Amino acid sequence: MRLLELRQAVLEANLELVRHGLVLHTFGNASGLDRASGIVIIKPSGVAYDKLTPDSMVATDLDGTVLEGALRPSSDLATHLRLYRQFPAIGGVAHTHSEFATSWAQAGREIPCLGTTHADYFPGPVPLTDALAPEQIAGAYEDETGVAICALLARLEPFPPAVLVRGHGPFCWGRDAAEAAHTAAALESIAKMAFQTLRLAADAPPLATALHQRHYRRKHGKTAYYGQR
Repeated sequence: MRLLELRQAVLEANLELVRHGLVLHTFGNASGLDRASGIVIIKPSGVAYDKLTPDSMVATDLDGTVLEGALRPSSDLATHLRLYRQFPAIGGVAHTHSEFATSWAQAGREIPCLGTTHADYFPGPVPLTDALAPEQIAGAYEDETGVAICALLARLEPFPPAVLVRGHGPFCWGRDAAEAAHTAAALESIAKMAFQTLRLAADAPPLATALHQRHYRRKHGKTAYYGQR
């Protein structure tokens, strides 16, 4: 992908977060990676979304060295980079502080699968990272956040499209920035529905395993048949 196209795609992914009500003020960020060149494009830190342009996006390499752009990259860059370096299938990352998903993260709770919408996206509960130790927080905090996410993912199979970072909020990913933003919107809807379901019925059981697996497998894996080819 040409750099200008990647800049535009990452800008659009960031604006998609706004359109779905997933960000407030300057909270949140989305990035995209061109694997061929190793160039990452990410939202600049602390810049209002209505001020963003393709040229204001920041280009870095996979070590975080700024290659192009007059602005500082998102403060969460190191988390994004850790995911890109660890998992070759990831080509886009989105992070928000969306209300319902973040509420689950702050409560220190995974999101249980209570219905088929959840099952369409996640092979199990929406997972939650372990808490960071004080020395991790005091050190390279953003990179350590990425380490915590990667440690959680290493224990999971199949690979989920997002996790909750304990006390912080959701990080989502996909093949590109657009897919990461799509996942962020879906996760917020799933988080809201789970919250409302448990308000209506605190003892609501998880979705039956057979139904969960059927919904997940019809959209993912070798036997998927949902959508167009």
